Amino acid sequence: MATRDQDAPVSSGGTGVLVREGTYGSRVLEVEPGGAEFIPLNERHGRPLQLFWTWSSPNMEFATIFVGVLAVAGFGLGFWEAALALVLGSAIGGITQGFLSLRGPKYGVPQMVLSRLGFGYWGNALPAGLNAVTAGIGWFAVNSVSGALALNVLTHMPQVLCLIIIVAVQLVVAFFGYNLVHVFERYAFPILTVIFLIAAGVILSKAHPGATHHTIPGAFLLTFGASFGYAVGWNPYASDYTRYFKPDTSKAGIAWWSGAGLFISCAVLEVVGAAVGTAVGANNALAGPGGMTSLLATPLADLTLLAIALGAVSANVLNIYSGALSFTAIGIKLPLAARRAIVALGFGIIGFFLAWSGLHDAGTKYENFLLIIAYWIAPWLAVYFCDLLLRRNPEENLLFSTKRENWAGPVAMLVGMGISIWLFSNQTKYVGLVPTHIPSAGDLTFEAGFVITAVVYLGWHAIAKTGRETTLSA
Repeated sequence: MATRDQDAPVSSGGTGVLVREGTYGSRVLEVEPGGAEFIPLNERHGRPLQLFWTWSSPNMEFATIFVGVLAVAGFGLGFWEAALALVLGSAIGGITQGFLSLRGPKYGVPQMVLSRLGFGYWGNALPAGLNAVTAGIGWFAVNSVSGALALNVLTHMPQVLCLIIIVAVQLVVAFFGYNLVHVFERYAFPILTVIFLIAAGVILSKAHPGATHHTIPGAFLLTFGASFGYAVGWNPYASDYTRYFKPDTSKAGIAWWSGAGLFISCAVLEVVGAAVGTAVGANNALAGPGGMTSLLATPLADLTLLAIALGAVSANVLNIYSGALSFTAIGIKLPLAARRAIVALGFGIIGFFLAWSGLHDAGTKYENFLLIIAYWIAPWLAVYFCDLLLRRNPEENLLFSTKRENWAGPVAMLVGMGISIWLFSNQTKYVGLVPTHIPSAGDLTFEAGFVITAVVYLGWHAIAKTGRETTLSA
């Protein structure tokens, strides 16, 4: 693993390791070449601490706060019940983020290339394609709306103009690539932290934790699922931001800083969102950033709106960068040195028009989106972790052979998704069989999807006596 120190093409038989061409190093204002290929050792740099702000800054935005707002103003939970569900969902997402980040330095490839171990080369088009769409287009649109609405409230400029400004900044950072993304998150971190901590203190002081509430059936599980969906939405990007690290980088440092950055930022701001839901009326809370900032004095409110816009940009430079990586990991050959950067621009344009259409009625769409994210990521995680259990130390060539198959992965994932959505989905577009008859069941789709997928995947390989191969010659 991680033995190549210079560019090398894939072998003629399609079984070698495809190494990213060009030179990049630690230069910031240079477009990162290549796509989802192996990063050679002479290009490796970085340290685990940077993962803390890389995974903290993107969550310091209104989209994170709105998860907590939904728990109270949308689902009707009391403050303390909401806080518990939000913390639990964020904790699970943070733990899985730490584990997933560990393989980046060892294998030097993005998360969706590592996913080929459990899905095979072409079967991996299922999760890689889903991630490309949900990250590069879906999450990009969600966060662009959040940032545009904040900028609109702050400046009173037309919403569309605010959206154009937000999208343009995001595209510039994502176009340049990995190094500029890390630098942007680093310098955004202290600004966002100071403003949000002050705003959080004021909002929590005005919260009404004991306020009466009218909880809808299954609200705790709906909140848990939404919080998990938000945090775990970053999981398919995990090794994208550790693949440039040297192979001997501290594993404990990688797991701790990535997991802690994600968990702390999500949990704290979601709980602040729950406090907003208790302090203002449901309609005002769900209306957008204005409901939150109405609790703040004008100077602090303006700074908070600016921070919300900056946080949205911080989130989307990761979304569009990783979305583009996932697209190149599908296996579609793009004979362009700047293929990742070009794909990022394309996704940004599509995401802009989707965000434009979502400037109104964002709340309901966001709730559905969070749950849908969890619906597919939980089964994907089940395949990934089950394969990790079976295949402890696979060689790099398993990741790049176009002839390697592992149809247990996509089949198990589709079965897990299909059955769990049919039985347990609980959102405005579709209510499954169980919550239709037992509303208190909430939404158990991601939990059921994980278990069903794991059983199918492990059962498949147990019957076929496969799944433990660590090299193509085995």
